[in-house]
Amino acid sequence: MKAMTCNGYGPADRVFELKTIPKPIPKANEVLIKILATVVTSGDCKLRGFRGIPPSFWLPSRLMFGLRSPRQPIWGLLFSGEIEQIGKDVKLFKEGDQVYGSTEFGFGTYAQYKCLPETACISKKPENLSHEETVSIPFGLETAIHFLRKANIEKGQKVLIYGASGAVGTAAVQLAKHYGAEVTGVCSTTNMEMVKSLGADYVIDYTKEDFTENGVRYDIIFETVGKKSYSSCKYSLQSNGYFLMAVFAMYEICQMLWRKVVGGPKVICSVAGAVLEYYDLMRELAESGKVVPVIDRCYSLEEIPQAHIYVEGGHKKGNVVIKVDHEQKDEE
Repeated sequence: MKAMTCNGYGPADRVFELKTIPKPIPKANEVLIKILATVVTSGDCKLRGFRGIPPSFWLPSRLMFGLRSPRQPIWGLLFSGEIEQIGKDVKLFKEGDQVYGSTEFGFGTYAQYKCLPETACISKKPENLSHEETVSIPFGLETAIHFLRKANIEKGQKVLIYGASGAVGTAAVQLAKHYGAEVTGVCSTTNMEMVKSLGADYVIDYTKEDFTENGVRYDIIFETVGKKSYSSCKYSLQSNGYFLMAVFAMYEICQMLWRKVVGGPKVICSVAGAVLEYYDLMRELAESGKVVPVIDRCYSLEEIPQAHIYVEGGHKKGNVVIKVDHEQKDEE
């Protein structure tokens, strides 16, 4: 099978290599997934280049993922595809099932096939979406679910989404509207109409206006891109509000701990893990039309380096999808 391997840390055009490797064989409790689509996320790019990761996290990250080069050379966390083969003890799935999910930190979706235990984070694919559309939902939406639930979002609250045009931001706008909140999106001029089309009640162009100076206090401020700090936003929060930070930052971690002691607005800075319940919920939201996928560009498996370079530019709208080709005969 074909797989894009990452042989070190550094620039995308230097560390990736397309290889032909043996096709995996499922164990008794595993399923073999024929991957038809995956995504390149901002998190993928940060881990590969260690850009945007606080220096204090460099060593722990390297120890976790590989000191000098990635311990798992085939990257990618999310997939949409088809169950091609099942192990003899598998009960939850059958061959031909259309599925999507996450390998969590097992990686391996920058490839044509991946084996996973049947109890892994695998859910039935939304029936109304293509594989490319399906795989574009989880990265942003599972993060949005994770954070907005922690903030106890309620109908009628004022919620501001900073970075509303990105993968997490576009999902957060739609999810907050689903919960009945009044949503303000913050993005650049070129993305304002798109954010409005997703349901935002108000859209602020950050190139022309600083929302922290408009006098409005929000119940929730969701910072999805790591450009604003709690200190710069605290006067725009209600006294019992929440500042959500989807990007790890040492200052926000310290504030999170401090706020638990002194009270006032709460700060939440964490990582959204793969939860099967979220994937079942995401399927329901997609099939009901309450959340629609936002795809910026599609690349092929061979073009993953270019996809990484594009994502690193920081101007993508929604998600960057990798369409995995199986038209040619797969090499065993």
